[in-house]
Amino acid sequence: MSLASPHLPDPGFTDEVTPESVAAWIGLPENQRPRLIDCREEEELAVCQITGNEWFPLGTFPEEIPALTGSPERGIVVYCHHGMRSLRAAHFLRQTGFTNAFSMKGGIDAWSRVIDPNVRRY
Repeated sequence: MSLASPHLPDPGFTDEVTPESVAAWIGLPENQRPRLIDCREEEELAVCQITGNEWFPLGTFPEEIPALTGSPERGIVVYCHHGMRSLRAAHFLRQTGFTNAFSMKGGIDAWSRVIDPNVRRY
């Protein structure tokens, strides 16, 4: 259930992408870049977020499969606070047959440290 995205690595070799990789395509038109899914809880989302994200808390993934996997040609990058929940989320999506799912290594904390220091750390 997945097609290759020109912006994502081969899913056979890794399940994570770096914040630098995400930053390289974040400004592309929405239909030309991988989907960026924030899987944190609502309280965390209120603290900070990455522009252009879609919000699906990790606990909702099982019932949100159709919405999450609706654009297989774009692929998905999931992020959380430090990268642990998003890695579980990417593995969950892969287990459902959506192989073009990745976790952003280090989460939004890494994004704040290496890409955008204006994103509040917590």
